[in-house]
Amino acid sequence: MCQIHTGNPHLSRGVDKTCRAEEGHLEDNSAGYTGGFSDRICLLVSLCKQPSHHTCGMASQVTLSPALMDFHNASVAKPTMYESCREMPGVIIWYLCLQFINMFMGIPANIVVIWLIRTNKGDSSTSDIFILQLAVLDVLFCLTPPLELVNILYLTSDLPWYVLRFFYGIKDTSPLFLACICLDRYMAVLHPLTFTELKDRNHRAVLATAVWLVVLAYAAGKCVGSIPDFDRVFTVLILATFAFMVFCNIAILWALWQSGPGRDEMHPVKKRACRMVLIILAIIVFNYFPPVALFPFKVYYTEDVFRCYIHYLAFGLMDFSSSIQPVLYLSKDKLVLSAALCCRGKKKAPVSTSNTTQTAL
Repeated sequence: MCQIHTGNPHLSRGVDKTCRAEEGHLEDNSAGYTGGFSDRICLLVSLCKQPSHHTCGMASQVTLSPALMDFHNASVAKPTMYESCREMPGVIIWYLCLQFINMFMGIPANIVVIWLIRTNKGDSSTSDIFILQLAVLDVLFCLTPPLELVNILYLTSDLPWYVLRFFYGIKDTSPLFLACICLDRYMAVLHPLTFTELKDRNHRAVLATAVWLVVLAYAAGKCVGSIPDFDRVFTVLILATFAFMVFCNIAILWALWQSGPGRDEMHPVKKRACRMVLIILAIIVFNYFPPVALFPFKVYYTEDVFRCYIHYLAFGLMDFSSSIQPVLYLSKDKLVLSAALCCRGKKKAPVSTSNTTQTAL
């Protein structure tokens, strides 16, 4: 049972309890209170534990048994993420559906991309090292939807959030590998001589290693979850990376769009490259423009709108890139040829592919 000491030797036995306030008193009597005993206990405890507003008599003290304390803690337990967004659940449901589509489509697609890059050594692009790292990163992120579903709908513990925040951090920094791919294509098209000189050196491996260090450092910082204003790091990161990727692809598109000297029509290879760059640019805008457009104005949204609507809308579209990127890579003609020759048991013929037609995804 609960005992409430008010300085009076006569205990009220949990029925008639009086909390005296600084400017009056609040009485909770069994005759005038329709709630149950546990409700009266919780009401009294909540009032008496506010020293800035109430004092329970003189040197008052509230003592609860362990069983009643557990009951009280359970009664004030924080709601799940879905319960806290019960007024606007549509975006969360859409986000979870998109995440599971991402898992079932993204994991096999990225595994095939990894297999193709590892096996097709003779027909590789200089950007394949970055595409490989991006595929590995996306496979890791696509494993999270089951835990995310359980955490949003049922769990209130902080432990799952540590795991999820680490993987969120990995995905948040995935545009860095896309930026490396765009930079590689930019150098190949607009600075071909410099690109040729650097083609056989190890600077791409060094750059990929440096990006992984940034990815892991950011993910670790996000996992901690207690660094002040850490969300601003993502805002700056996504703004800078998005601007860089758009600049590189527009510059590549402009260079390819120009006809050769004395020619009125574009070369067929350049036409194909232009179409592919347009697709890449459209995907970058579709996947990464929402957080760029919405997150800098976080202070103008209410907390509930940002947490239940804007957050899941922006990250849902951004996370879906884990499926779109490998599908675009697998849409190349070399995949169809490889699959056909593999099924027929024939030796694969060499395929000539221009550096500019190797996409950035």
